[in-house]
Amino acid sequence: MTAPLSHAQVREAIQQHLLAALPRPDAAHRPELAEYARMLRDYPERGGKMLRGMLLVYTGLAYGAELQPLLPIAAALELFQNWALIHDDIEDGSDERRGKPALHKLYGVPLALNAGDALHALQWALLVRSDAPQQVLLEFARLVERTAQGQHLEMTWMERQRFDLQEADYLEMVGHKAAYYTAVAPLRLGALAAAVEPPEAFEEAGMKLGIGFQIVDDVLNLEGDPIKYGKEIAGDLWEGKRTLILLRFLQTAGAEERQRAEDLLRIPREQKPAQEVGWLHQRLLQSGAVAYAQQTAERLLAEGLAALKPVLLEAPRRTVGGVVLELLQSLVRREA
Repeated sequence: MTAPLSHAQVREAIQQHLLAALPRPDAAHRPELAEYARMLRDYPERGGKMLRGMLLVYTGLAYGAELQPLLPIAAALELFQNWALIHDDIEDGSDERRGKPALHKLYGVPLALNAGDALHALQWALLVRSDAPQQVLLEFARLVERTAQGQHLEMTWMERQRFDLQEADYLEMVGHKAAYYTAVAPLRLGALAAAVEPPEAFEEAGMKLGIGFQIVDDVLNLEGDPIKYGKEIAGDLWEGKRTLILLRFLQTAGAEERQRAEDLLRIPREQKPAQEVGWLHQRLLQSGAVAYAQQTAERLLAEGLAALKPVLLEAPRRTVGGVVLELLQSLVRREA
């Protein structure tokens, strides 16, 4: 390999592997199974940045692997992302995903849940067919389990009306739910696919970068461009998510405002008054809570990159290691 492949080339190669692993509507022998195939292809065909798959590929290349063995592993990681999003949208009651109605809004919860289950199975099938090393398979099991733990924390906090949470609670939850599979797992999987023991810095620094990524997502949910963001603006407030922004506001608000916010968040999504959601949205922006979260994300980005820079630039292909650093920067400094 003489020069790193462009982001567009890597993204397209991962997408081709991903779609090739899915059933085709035109090959179905029944209309119901043609619909099933369309459902499985729906979220993947909506596109996406594929940052996780690209991180995996470039990390593997940096540590000496060749492109072709990396592509099915990256495609499997993107399949994980897609089935997890289907389940996440159902669990959160989300309306939109990547600028279109969520899958369960189009087909109903039972069929969407079934489609997510099928994609989960196809993720493992893709890995097995690629003869992925056992350490890669174990890492996938680890990332699925950690993501489920984080999702459990977040859902129980909302269902049990927890308002006594601190910043440390949020960081623990999001470390499990989003940070591990967003940054840590792609870095580790790239190294493992190259038959290299992942450096210790991948986990600690990757967690900081992955947490920063999720905090930025929370910020964009309140002040992002609706077209670029691709999800419902203020959806976190409608769903009652305990974000760092919300916890910061509750911590610093006066007693009357805090009670008003808590009363609103206790109301089920479908019964929440839009005027009150608009009030809380504006107060989060005005209070400095959003700015605090953005500053936290920037700090975590700086710390994570500082720890990873010497490691990645000492990789066998240090030029590609530099590409990994650029991708990691884009996790936090982004608009969608």
